[in-house]
Amino acid sequence: MQTIAMRAVIQRVLRASVEVEQKIVSRIDQGLLILLGVESTDVREDVVWLASKIARLRIFQDDSGAMNHSVQDIGGDLLVVSQFTLFASTRKGNRPSFIAAAAPELALQRYEEFCQQLETETSQPVGRGIFGEHMKIDLLNDGPVTICIDTKRKE
Repeated sequence: MQTIAMRAVIQRVLRASVEVEQKIVSRIDQGLLILLGVESTDVREDVVWLASKIARLRIFQDDSGAMNHSVQDIGGDLLVVSQFTLFASTRKGNRPSFIAAAAPELALQRYEEFCQQLETETSQPVGRGIFGEHMKIDLLNDGPVTICIDTKRKE
C-alpha cells in the first residue's frame, strides 16, 4: 500500500499574489509561497509538524550568501494556497487521478488548521488563497528555490 502524506511545495519568492475572478485576494512581498496538499489520513500532528518545519526552514541567504536564515529571521511574508493536485496520480493512463486527495470538508479543515498553526509558529499573519476557487497565482521565485516536503517521509 502506498503511503501518502500532507504535502507542501515551498517556493522562496520576492513577491507572490493570488487572484480570484480578476481580483487580487492576497499578496506578499519577500517570503514563502506554500502550495499545500491534504490527504485523507492527515491528522493534527501532520499539521503541527509541517508548520513548524516550514517556519524554521533555513532557505534565505545570510550575508555570506549561504542559506542560513528562516522566513522568521528575515521578517518575510507567508502565503498558503490549497492545491489538491499535489496528489495527482499518473500511474494509469494520461488523465490524472486525485483519489488520494482529502475530501473538501477535511481538506478545508486541515488547510485552515495549517494556516493558523503557521501564524502561531511565526507570530505573523498568513496570506491565503480562497479554498475551492479557481485561482491564478503570480510569483517571482527567488533563486529559484523550491522545496517539497512530505509529512510521512519527513523530508
